[in-house]
Amino acid sequence: MQNDNFNTYLASNIDIDEQAIGLLPASCKTVTLKKGDFALREGETCKHTFFIESGLLKQYTLDNKGKEHILLFAPEHWFVANIESVHFNRPSNYFIEAVEDTRILLVDEELILRLSQYSRAFLEFNNKLLHSHILSLQTRVTQLLAASAEERYLDFIKSYPQLAMRVPQWMIAAYLGITPESLSRVRGELTERNNRSREA
Repeated sequence: MQNDNFNTYLASNIDIDEQAIGLLPASCKTVTLKKGDFALREGETCKHTFFIESGLLKQYTLDNKGKEHILLFAPEHWFVANIESVHFNRPSNYFIEAVEDTRILLVDEELILRLSQYSRAFLEFNNKLLHSHILSLQTRVTQLLAASAEERYLDFIKSYPQLAMRVPQWMIAAYLGITPESLSRVRGELTERNNRSREA
C-alpha cells in the first residue's frame, strides 16, 4: 500500500494514533527517481519536503566554475527540503539530486500543518526536525570555517556511517570542502595511524 513506509516511520518515531496517520492525503504521492534525476533544481520553488523511502539524495549548489559544493546527503528515512524555498516561497539556490535509484515521498506543507494541528506529538516531532536541521547547518558552517580536513572527515563518518561505500570519493570531498587528493591523504594518514596503534 502506498505510503506504508512513511506511516511505519511515523508510528515508530512518534506517539501518534492511527487516525492521525490516516490524514495522509492522496496527493502525498511516491516518486521514483533514477540515479542522476532531480527532485529539485536551482531556480525552482520547492513545494514539498522529501521523505526518502529508499536510496540516496544529495543537496548541493554550483559555483561560477561549475564545481559542486554538497550541503548534505539524505539516505533512507531522512527528510530533506530547501527550507528557505518551502517556507518563504523563494526560488531554490540548491539542487537535490538522486545519487542512486531512489524512491521519495512528497510531503506537502498542508499535510504537515494538518498533522501538527491534530497531534501535539507530531507538532513536537516536526519542531525537533526543524531544530535539528538548524543545528546541523550551524555545525556545517563552523566546521567549514574552523575544522581541519581530518576533523571534517571524521565527523562525516560519524554522521553518515554507511555512506563511505555508497558515494564516490569526489562527492565526499565536495561535502568536506576539500579536493579528492586531500581526502586521499587524510584517509591514508588515518589508516597509517590506526595500523601503528594496533602494532603498539
